[in-house]
Amino acid sequence: MELTIVNVQINSIVGRMSYHCDLLFRVIDIKMKDGKKIAVLYGEDLRLMADSPFEDLVPIDPDQRSRISEEYRSLEEQSFELFQQDIHLLRQKQEYQATHGYNQEMSIFQIPGRVLHLDGDPNYLKKCLDLYEKVGLTVYGVHCYEKDMPSQVVPLIEKYRPDILVITGHDAYTKSKGLKSDLNAYRHSKYFVKTVREARRKVPHLDQLVIFAGACQSHFESLIHAGANFASSPQRVNIHALDPVYIVAKISYTSFMEQINVWDVLRNTLTGEKGLGGIETKGVLRTGMPYKPITEE
Repeated sequence: MELTIVNVQINSIVGRMSYHCDLLFRVIDIKMKDGKKIAVLYGEDLRLMADSPFEDLVPIDPDQRSRISEEYRSLEEQSFELFQQDIHLLRQKQEYQATHGYNQEMSIFQIPGRVLHLDGDPNYLKKCLDLYEKVGLTVYGVHCYEKDMPSQVVPLIEKYRPDILVITGHDAYTKSKGLKSDLNAYRHSKYFVKTVREARRKVPHLDQLVIFAGACQSHFESLIHAGANFASSPQRVNIHALDPVYIVAKISYTSFMEQINVWDVLRNTLTGEKGLGGIETKGVLRTGMPYKPITEE
């Protein structure tokens, strides 16, 4: 056991013996509590934050990490394929409508919404930005610690003028701190709620600024009441790191003339309705014609 303690350091990938190493975590801080070393952990695939005594931690080598993560990679690939099918159908529908049932030859162009993504974890932000690029969206990504988000969000909105705002990072519900209805029993939900409220003071209309907010086990009801269009986590379950991207992409590629059915947004996420929810929301995509490539005079 001493070897385990010596080998765990900042950025180590670990599992928790008390949970049979069911999830992978990254050590982001080490602190002392009541004379014992405590590791502060961020989930590698799930947006979960936790504390753990050192004696409960097991270092995970690259081979073990690959095996444990294989299931998540498979789910990510499946979600991406389903999302691509959705986007293909949406584009076909938009092209059909723009050309009056393919009866007129017109070249169209599309302008997806502008996205601002605030993330409390720089590693997750990079993963999300990579996926945004893969699905063809340009996104302004900002790493911002959860507690700083309420003071930073309005200046960032003024700078980037987004159509969609993502507020996420890490969170967790701690039973010993209170009931699930108590906002103070959550790591970062109160900061997410404050950030949503500040954003709504700046842009009150739900369809002028679409907001996704929350992380693992976040206080869903408070986030929705604060003004989020979509949030986590109705059943206080963990959500996957990339779930916000699929929600944002669906909104970005849906016409502003159409209302999005909530289930249509959630069905291709990795977590589904237990971890994610929302309200009816309009898309943000705008279609124009004719398409004229930019050329030098």
